[in-house]
Amino acid sequence: MPPINPNLSAAIGDDTIVALSTARGRSAIGIIRLSGPQAVSITNSLVPKQRFQPRTAILGNLIHDQHETLDQVLVTLFAGPASYTGEDVVEISCHGSLPVLHYTIERALELGARLAEPGEFTRRAYLNGRMDLVQAEAVKDLIDSTTLYQAHIAARQTSGALSAELRHVKQKLVELISMLEAGIDFAEDDIAVASGPEILEKLESVRERVTRLAKGFEIGKIVRDGFKLAILGRPNVGKSSLFNCLLESNRAIVHEVAGTTRDVISESASFEGIPVELIDTAGIRTTPDSVESEGVQRSWQSLAGADCALVVVDLSQQATNEDHALWEQAKKSSSPLLVGNKQDLDESYQGNIPTIKVSAKTGFGIENLRNKIREYALSGLDTMQEGSFVTNIRQERLLRESLLALDKATEATNQQVPHEMLLLDLYEALQPLDAITGSTTMDDILEQIFTTFCIGK
Repeated sequence: MPPINPNLSAAIGDDTIVALSTARGRSAIGIIRLSGPQAVSITNSLVPKQRFQPRTAILGNLIHDQHETLDQVLVTLFAGPASYTGEDVVEISCHGSLPVLHYTIERALELGARLAEPGEFTRRAYLNGRMDLVQAEAVKDLIDSTTLYQAHIAARQTSGALSAELRHVKQKLVELISMLEAGIDFAEDDIAVASGPEILEKLESVRERVTRLAKGFEIGKIVRDGFKLAILGRPNVGKSSLFNCLLESNRAIVHEVAGTTRDVISESASFEGIPVELIDTAGIRTTPDSVESEGVQRSWQSLAGADCALVVVDLSQQATNEDHALWEQAKKSSSPLLVGNKQDLDESYQGNIPTIKVSAKTGFGIENLRNKIREYALSGLDTMQEGSFVTNIRQERLLRESLLALDKATEATNQQVPHEMLLLDLYEALQPLDAITGSTTMDDILEQIFTTFCIGK
């Protein structure tokens, strides 16, 4: 991939940046990274009398006051352009002593480097064509991941899974633009102008893919930010016991006295890599107790803000009007899961058939419930490849902008507007896709025209 903007890339590459790449604090190892044209010369001054070879770890002495050895370090050179940033990059692995790390950075600054800004190494990688914007954003997602599944998805995106899907969509759109441009600009070469049905077919193919990517944000957001699950039910149906079972921790107070839980309690867990925020709520009932009433009101608020609700009923009791009313109310906010608790007791429940039967006391059905929750959270994943869905609002909004322009292009085609006007909508659809990954230049359009139609042959 060539530099996104050669002039800007060169300007930024005129200086050398330095930063601590490992977490601050006492540790066994601390890694200092330099990137830029002076990275090697600065390192030669810090660790003299060594010849650094690309991708080879060299053991050397970090010198203090020109003659004293301060630390024994490992130095690795990654020569540009085959490095993370596309520039010469040096990593100095010191012992994790804060004074040593501070001295090394201060000395690098004295030798001509400057402190890197947040994200500047990755920004240089983008500007030098080492990655596109989607991959750059995925680097942060990988760093911020709290589960292996999140890390897996982010790693696929850093390797270009989503970028490849977007490139395919853009290519289809560029092909359509090229076809229309060729029909207008090179009419003397007897290139046939595309028919309305042919244009609509190509538009629909592009629109279908962009729509699928935009809808994938619903899954991507869950993978990245987590899934909020509210546990609701009447008092004493076992909500708090179920909450503790799902967490595998005695987080909530459990007591046989009805109305023990009077406030909302939340805790995070991982269900096979999906972050889930579990919310235990106060038992929902009409009560004269003002404190409990406040808890009930907060339970309803939790339902409104949740991605899904677990409506818990007591299998050892007859269904009540409150059970039915709560189920109907939950269905207005989401697609709830109906869970029958106390499976270990004699079943007397008659009402809406519980989706899942469990026993918070014995643990029966708890693992099955976890799997059902995870399946619910990722219900659309079967239609998408892992790593090929968008995970942030910037990408999703740009896809929506592209869809609006594609809708305008479809309407223009149906109304048989001139192709010159139709092209305006198509370019408008292309621009947001460019903003997600990088830019498409006019050279791309011209190359497509000449390679496809062999103009002037």
